[in-house]
Amino acid sequence: MRALVWHGANDVRCETVPDPGIEDPKDAIIRTTACAICGSDLHLHDGFMPGMKSGDILGHEFMGEVVEVGREVSKLRIGDRVVVPFTIVCGECDQCRRGNFSVCERTNRNADAAATMFGHTTAGLYGYTHITGGYAGGQAEYVRVPWADVGPVKVPGGLTDEQVLFLGDILPTGWQAAVNCDIEPEDTVAVWGAGPVGQFCILSARLLGAKQVVVIDNVPERLAMAAGQGAIAINFDEESVLERLGEITGGRGPEKCIDAVGMEAHATRSLDSIFDRLKQAVMLESDRPHVLREMMYVCRPGGILSVPGVYGGLVDKLPFGAVMNKSLTIRTGQTHVNRWTGDLLARIGKGEIDPTFVITHRAGLEDGPELYKTFRDKKDGCIKVVLTP
Repeated sequence: MRALVWHGANDVRCETVPDPGIEDPKDAIIRTTACAICGSDLHLHDGFMPGMKSGDILGHEFMGEVVEVGREVSKLRIGDRVVVPFTIVCGECDQCRRGNFSVCERTNRNADAAATMFGHTTAGLYGYTHITGGYAGGQAEYVRVPWADVGPVKVPGGLTDEQVLFLGDILPTGWQAAVNCDIEPEDTVAVWGAGPVGQFCILSARLLGAKQVVVIDNVPERLAMAAGQGAIAINFDEESVLERLGEITGGRGPEKCIDAVGMEAHATRSLDSIFDRLKQAVMLESDRPHVLREMMYVCRPGGILSVPGVYGGLVDKLPFGAVMNKSLTIRTGQTHVNRWTGDLLARIGKGEIDPTFVITHRAGLEDGPELYKTFRDKKDGCIKVVLTP
């Protein structure tokens, strides 16, 4: 089969690799009908996440048709259309029973490595590092899906692939980020990052009743898309984020702040961001936390910081005194996808949510390597790439 394969930083290739097979009686094989390039994939592409190996198949946002099932699979049938959440879940451990699916205790094949890095294991993830299990990803013609009766979400007839594809990651990620804010009717919600996850944070915050949503970015196409959703747009290259947020909120600051950027913040003019890039270049710091610092500083006392943006290791110079003294709450984590899919699928079915508005580029799998670069460099108005194997 054909797949997008990682061979090192900035080296993704479309190659022929062996087809996956049933390895466990609880497995299923999915023929991929649509997959996407996620912002989290760029952390791998750019070489910022540890634990990658040459030859790893990328991709954690995918869906398709069931073509084979193991003998212990009872809920899926050959021919079913499914969206596959990026988190691999067993459905039986203590964390899964609590709905904390992204920290499933059983699905990470390299749990010891994760525990060494994070203190405890996390769930296995598709197409990510060997710290999260080293599972082959979904930017491929076929994918092996373990625990197939638990994770995959069946797609009802009448919905297109593009309408439901993002249920596997970025739509529930944006939704969870907004839910974590405990949004109240008078709240101003500020979202850093107007990429695909940021767009769904905006959509979710508005659906959950925020008084107003503000988005911070510097890419005109992304800011225009956010403004089209009713958000107030701040271009951090053209105006002071702190001053503008003060004007919008009457000097109080936003009650809720969402970091939809993560470890590769692209601010370049502030002293802290320059310092981050220098430390990262000499491997004294793994992540660039400019957005975290800014949120901690501007958030209104008693507010909530929600962090769906991915961080991989160590951050430096966080103003934690501001967090403690202003009584701020921080909520974060990889997305507990299966906690949200039922509600979100119903909203899509009713027409309340149309996730397709973020798609700007559609192509075949063979175009994937070049589109990784287009997406990373924010060229050609690229906001979201969908690939058809």
